[in-house]
Amino acid sequence: MSFSLYSPLVSTGYSHCNHQNHIPPPSTTKKTTSALPPSLRQRRRELRSVLTCSLDPMEVCGVDSEGKEFNSAQEMWREAIGEEGDETKKTQWYRDGVSYWEGVEASVDGVLGGYGHVNDADITGSEVFLKTLMQERLVNGGTNQHLVALDCGSGIGRITKNLLIRYFNEVDLLEPVAQFLDAARENLASVGSETHKATNFFCVPLQEFTPAAQRYDVIWVQWCIGHLTDDDFVSFFNRAKGCLKPGGFFVVKENLAKKAGFVLDKEDRSITRSNPYFKELFRRCGLHLYQAKDQKGLPEELFAVKMYALTVDTPPKVHRTRSKTRSNRPQIIK
Repeated sequence: MSFSLYSPLVSTGYSHCNHQNHIPPPSTTKKTTSALPPSLRQRRRELRSVLTCSLDPMEVCGVDSEGKEFNSAQEMWREAIGEEGDETKKTQWYRDGVSYWEGVEASVDGVLGGYGHVNDADITGSEVFLKTLMQERLVNGGTNQHLVALDCGSGIGRITKNLLIRYFNEVDLLEPVAQFLDAARENLASVGSETHKATNFFCVPLQEFTPAAQRYDVIWVQWCIGHLTDDDFVSFFNRAKGCLKPGGFFVVKENLAKKAGFVLDKEDRSITRSNPYFKELFRRCGLHLYQAKDQKGLPEELFAVKMYALTVDTPPKVHRTRSKTRSNRPQIIK
């Protein structure tokens, strides 16, 4: 399995599944509903709202990279890693993922799946997001503090080198592909300073890693969490929650499936989840969605990319005032 970045799949070409709970968009029903009495049209809207809100993101259909359709995430996972308790097939899933990335060149273009030219746009979007979060979440915006970050799925150190090392005094890198981590050490050897440096290089799979308690101000997870099964996704964040300092937060930056509930990549053993799918997993982790933002400036043929800021603290109660200015506060995921 690779925790190193982006295996960009073309986001077009996947058909909509004919799921039994699929609710057609309003444009497909407009002509028929317009002939109904107002009371029945209102009742129909209410029923649509109930069905839409109650639809479990895990029960929405998805596809794999060969076009095969699944009625639910559970059905897909049963095929991919076997029944619950089948550790042999699950272990093979992770081994195959690592093997795929071991065959990839340890370069920016390699880890970005041949799209090395998106590096600048990616870093720019991430930096704007990070600066806002640091100002809002850290005491005095993090100034005059010793800040530490964890770069999950660090690959060759691309994000640490271009972003994190400029804002954090120490950055730890986590990457299961040894050749990528070796390249990261080399790439970061002449970067930073005594007060801004890469400190630890962990060659450990994300699903097996337990960070040190209360070490990190920010845990950055980008283009890697798709390699984890749902259960291991939840387990990782449950372990990592205790590793954040007070006021610390997670940033999860990942591809989004928009034409299906998920897309399984059979080549590199990863899953691209939809926004509702992610939110359901965050809810299971007991995390709160503090802020979210779409990445801009990427080629249209790639998946959409979204950034999530997640906190472990309960959103504070805010007293209503006459002010029209809305405070930027965490929102519990419902």
